[in-house]
Amino acid sequence: MRLTAGASILLASSAHAFTNPAFFPRTATFASTSSYTSALILKMGVDQDELKKQVGYKAVDDYVKSGMVVGLGTGSTAYYAVERVGEKLKSGELKDVLAIPTSIRTKEQAESLGIPLVTLDTHSKLDVAIDGADGVDPELNLTKGGGGALFREKIVEICADKFIVIVDESKLCDGLGPGFPIPVEILPFCHEHTMRVIGELPSCKGCKPVLRMGSSTNNQVDGDEIAISDNGNYLVDLHFEDPIKDPAKMAQELKNVVGVVEHGLFCGMSTAVIIAGADGISVKEAK
Repeated sequence: MRLTAGASILLASSAHAFTNPAFFPRTATFASTSSYTSALILKMGVDQDELKKQVGYKAVDDYVKSGMVVGLGTGSTAYYAVERVGEKLKSGELKDVLAIPTSIRTKEQAESLGIPLVTLDTHSKLDVAIDGADGVDPELNLTKGGGGALFREKIVEICADKFIVIVDESKLCDGLGPGFPIPVEILPFCHEHTMRVIGELPSCKGCKPVLRMGSSTNNQVDGDEIAISDNGNYLVDLHFEDPIKDPAKMAQELKNVVGVVEHGLFCGMSTAVIIAGADGISVKEAK
């Protein structure tokens, strides 16, 4: 998507401002400057959906080739990557691409675009997976699962040779936890017990486990019934006031809890993160 000349000038001038040390207080953290950037983007009239579309399209253009098996993510940013795959297949620019969706709604979108679908049962090795994230820390660890598809996302994306993460700058943070709750998918059986055990884990100290209510596709209370994942399970959102000190340790402790199906910490999985912000699109690759 092309920006108007006026918007481009505004973006260029703001990019200069963000490189000027005097623009922010000395105490400003990366997360706070990122939030300010996102607010400025919206104030300038650069729609956040435009940013999501830019990174979604770039991920497909740069990483998806004919003959590949591709993992299709879930969420408002991943939506545009799926859209781009469909466009390029229809135009003939891509051929013989097979895709594995990470949720029912992504499956439905892909089918509507004529994207050929397979499953991990027949194709356990993927060339690339593309998906968004709810939080990205400096080590490229992720929080995912705000849309409730964390289990399917992880099982697909861990099978990919490359996992490309697409976000706008508002998703960047100094540490996971405070900016977005950590989702955990648990079995319905004795779910209150499982929630208590999770809350007592040393790595989860200080968290507040909240059972997701209403729709499973967001972590807002928008109904009176318990939210049900695509797999028929419950979702618990762990709310933190302070950054998680050791995401990898917390990931391990959560998986060891009987009753936990999967969690929304994606540690050490990212190949690269494509970021859309006020100064354009940038790419950060894993070390």
